[in-house]
Amino acid sequence: MVFSGDETAPFFGFLGAAAALVFSCMGAAYGTAKSGVGVASMGVMRPELVMKSIVPVVMAGVLGIYGLIIAVIISTGINPKAKPYYLFDGYAHLSSGLACGLAGLAAGMAIGIVGDAGVRANAQQPKLFVGMILILIFAEALALYGLIVGIILSSRAGQSRAD
Repeated sequence: MVFSGDETAPFFGFLGAAAALVFSCMGAAYGTAKSGVGVASMGVMRPELVMKSIVPVVMAGVLGIYGLIIAVIISTGINPKAKPYYLFDGYAHLSSGLACGLAGLAAGMAIGIVGDAGVRANAQQPKLFVGMILILIFAEALALYGLIVGIILSSRAGQSRAD
């Protein structure tokens, strides 16, 4: 087998793909669980608001999709038999996955906490709904920043040497 490039570089690339998916899904799971508890608690008091209060759960679920996108981008960029894959490329993919994954984890925690408290407060004071949605949008934007940076970092792979 002829392999031109660094032998251990794909390890870091695949680690980046795994990190993107795992950390983003952890954020999505936490956000869904935490805000889901708030929806269940609120549903006892005001069952007519349950469908309106699902917004944080949906927003948390999107975080896992961000990680999936980056993981697919990274994994399709790792093909050492077609093109040399150097440590620079592996590190670019690792940093891409970590940027997206950890941003998704942080956003999931924020969405979960705000979603839980927000839907409970919305049950008592309906005027708080718009404020809750705005806070959730800004929390979701954190994960979107990680996705954008992850795409930019991933695009740097393959630029280490002039072939």
